[in-house]
Amino acid sequence: MSIRLTDVTVAVVEGRAAQRAILDIDVLEIPSGSLTVIAGASGSGKSTLLNVIAGVTPISSGTVVAHGQTVSDYSESVRDNWRRLTTGLVFQDFNLISELTPLDNVLLPACFGRSPAGMRRRALDLMSRFHIPEDRKALKIMSRGEQQRVAVARALLFDPAIILADEPTASLDVESGRFVIDALVEEAARGKTVIAASHDPELIAKAQNSIRLNHGRVTSRNAE
Repeated sequence: MSIRLTDVTVAVVEGRAAQRAILDIDVLEIPSGSLTVIAGASGSGKSTLLNVIAGVTPISSGTVVAHGQTVSDYSESVRDNWRRLTTGLVFQDFNLISELTPLDNVLLPACFGRSPAGMRRRALDLMSRFHIPEDRKALKIMSRGEQQRVAVARALLFDPAIILADEPTASLDVESGRFVIDALVEEAARGKTVIAASHDPELIAKAQNSIRLNHGRVTSRNAE
């Protein structure tokens, strides 16, 4: 199943000025089982598009259908619950809690509805897969590459059908960046819908699909 946006706009009002669209998409379909990269200059709407797909940013008009569910019709609370169960988010700035151990950070999503104890084995398996040491007491002594691995493991805790990554390699060294890219490629190969906003040419080269935005509009799209 795929993600489909139809006649979607996100508009803001600036002071007394008329509404200004920061996202304006006629039709956009993103297939599952593939890695899709959203490219474009800063301010082109990449992060806004990811947030719309995740149900974080409400739309002004149109419909967003994700894996057969019309997410744009949901109330905010229902969208939040849907996102928690179906979507893994990888942030550019990691959004980790430095005072916690890597394991506790990976288990954070389980603190909101599911038993952390019941997910512990899953978290440890992910940490082993991404070579995250269990004996680190705090994130502050980990490299940025290691911290991003923790963030990716956290995003995959519930084995989500949709994975959204905002500039996941932007602040990483080449080796760490490739590790994250390989993880996203692996998840796409497992049938997940993986979407990344990125300028990284290596990530773009590994993607099956690419979408370019300019001022909130799709200007080009390519698919293998």
